[in-house]
Amino acid sequence: MEGPPDANLGVFLVVTVAVMGFAAYMTGQACANTWRPVGHVVFYCLLLGLADRFLVFALFEGELLSVGGYLVDTAVLVAVALLAFRLNRTARLTTQYPWLYERVGLLSWRDRPRHGDGP
Repeated sequence: MEGPPDANLGVFLVVTVAVMGFAAYMTGQACANTWRPVGHVVFYCLLLGLADRFLVFALFEGELLSVGGYLVDTAVLVAVALLAFRLNRTARLTTQYPWLYERVGLLSWRDRPRHGDGP
């Protein structure tokens, strides 16, 4: 893509972070809420990375077959989707099964101590 380097950053922020980042967040949320394994999130983000490269190519005359661009864009999308997945999985486990799990932090939970178990 020709033009000043800050133009590339603008395209990256708008297309990858804002538009496709939202799609990645929703993907992670959907996978967590439907109890899909985390591998599905990564696979869907690989596909979102392809869509991201196409949008950059079609709308901003970017390079379609840029391996480096694809890897960077996809890494950002995977990170956003995994964050959304973990946030929603934690919320789902601790609200749906409050007698089994308790929230420890924003992204984690633990087994609730059981009274009466043991010697």
